[in-house]
Amino acid sequence: GGSAVIDMENMDDTSGSSFEDMGEMHQRMKEEEEEDEAEGEAGAGEEEDGEFLGMKGLRGQLGRQVADQMWQVGKRQASRAFSLYANIDILRPYFDVEPVQVRARLLESMIPVKMINFPQKIAGELYGPLMLVFTLVAILLHGMKTSDTIIREGTLMGTAIGTCFGYWLGVSSFMYFLAYLCNAQITMVQMLSLLGYGLFGHCITLFVTYNIHFHSLFYIFWLVVGGLSTLRMVAVLVSRTVGHTQRLILCGTLAALHMLFLLYLHFAYHKVVEGILDTLEGPNMPPFQRVARDIPVVSNAVLNTTAKAIALTV
Repeated sequence: GGSAVIDMENMDDTSGSSFEDMGEMHQRMKEEEEEDEAEGEAGAGEEEDGEFLGMKGLRGQLGRQVADQMWQVGKRQASRAFSLYANIDILRPYFDVEPVQVRARLLESMIPVKMINFPQKIAGELYGPLMLVFTLVAILLHGMKTSDTIIREGTLMGTAIGTCFGYWLGVSSFMYFLAYLCNAQITMVQMLSLLGYGLFGHCITLFVTYNIHFHSLFYIFWLVVGGLSTLRMVAVLVSRTVGHTQRLILCGTLAALHMLFLLYLHFAYHKVVEGILDTLEGPNMPPFQRVARDIPVVSNAVLNTTAKAIALTV
């Protein structure tokens, strides 16, 4: 009885497979017939024109090649979109942060903590730092508009973004490299976060001193606010570095770069941008002067510049 059952099973298997094979063959034959018909129809017109029969095969090949190429392009685009989504997913944890946490970290960035024996915690998030860099860009543009700078719209935004992002990414990379040499325990994301939050002091200082023009006030803010944010970063780095020489090199470099960047933004940035604009567009270009809307005191000078601007645009 058992052998019969086995035979039956074998028969079932073979019959099943042969049936599938038959189905496939039938499908293939049908497709080939359809292709032949299509080629025949396409070829009929060509034969009337007296063209040789080889064109039929060539056209079929070309059609297949084009279809294959289009399929490949579509596949590539789909995989690129998918990989982009996957990359966004990788970045998501760095931007997943509550506004309350950001506010707390902004305040913390101004309070140096003297805790050297134990590595201080650094938030590995980039939302706060990114927003601070954009805030700094906005403050620089605002400063350019309230000062007596001739403004040509296009280049200004680019130079502000280039300066701020260049400093943030460039100095972070350089400090990360130094930290690696000095055996400090810090990752690239933590370095970006630390330096980004360190720009909070710069934002406060520049915002106040662009609106209230007193040199002594700037120096006070530079020392107090800029100094506090720099000290905070130095304290964190000291707690994560072992060895006096390494600490001195790492923290000295960071403090110097951070404090000098604030001086540069206050004093030299406008002149540098004006220089860039002059070299790009030439000093003989008719200046397009813009008056900031948020100046409460309307003086004769402002009226003159508006008159000039109207005259130029008209």
